Amino acid sequence: MSDAVLLDVDEGLATLTLNRPDRLNPITGPISEALRDRIGDLEEREDVRCVVVEGAGNAFSAGGDIQGMQERLESGESLDQSAARLERGLSETMVALVRCSYPTVAKVDGPAIGAGANLAIACDVVLASESASIGFSFNQVGLSVDGGTSYLLPRVVGSNVAKELVFTGEICDAERGGELGLFNHVYPEESFDEEVEAMARRIAAGPTVAFCHAKRLLQDGLEKTLPRALEDEATAQGIVFDTHDHQEGVEAFLEDRDPEFEGR
Repeated sequence: MSDAVLLDVDEGLATLTLNRPDRLNPITGPISEALRDRIGDLEEREDVRCVVVEGAGNAFSAGGDIQGMQERLESGESLDQSAARLERGLSETMVALVRCSYPTVAKVDGPAIGAGANLAIACDVVLASESASIGFSFNQVGLSVDGGTSYLLPRVVGSNVAKELVFTGEICDAERGGELGLFNHVYPEESFDEEVEAMARRIAAGPTVAFCHAKRLLQDGLEKTLPRALEDEATAQGIVFDTHDHQEGVEAFLEDRDPEFEGR
């Protein structure tokens, strides 16, 4: 299933496309593995400055593979086997996405449900069309949460709202998702592609090395004391001070012009 997740890189902008539109891009084992491999490929490249994650067709991702769940039940898989499968599958993929060195943008057009919703909010910026929807409805198939819900969702909407979304299984439309902060922006369908590309290109044009450090610091900040956060920020700035983009930024400021960053 080498085509389960497509990768395209164009002038620093990488696009990862979940490519099972006939099934609404479910998070199957092969798709999860392919996504993890593609992210690994990106980490080895020097021409990437921003990553967009999208779904082919009419959905971002409909979430877990229900057919696979039925097969697991019929196989009599043990608790230990189930836990191990999740750990080496979706869990590793989510860690790879969250820890991706480059800024990531989720392009949500259509439903993002369950594990698909987690895939969206694991990205740094989440952009939605007016036809987008998002929900953490694991309860519909009698499950708890996985795919990073317990880590990601409270950080986005707060603990109480996270519990409500999980307990009710509410499917939020684009407006509601925007109000809760699940979506950074909601755009009209007719201009959605252009708006997403404009945002992604804007990020890709920034100081990539500085963004990589800023992303890591912001992600880890909730787990640190203020003194430790300040110490880590100083260490990162010491590294970024030595980049071409920092020098360009200073020169552009002094010359009263827009900087032209090169991602190095």
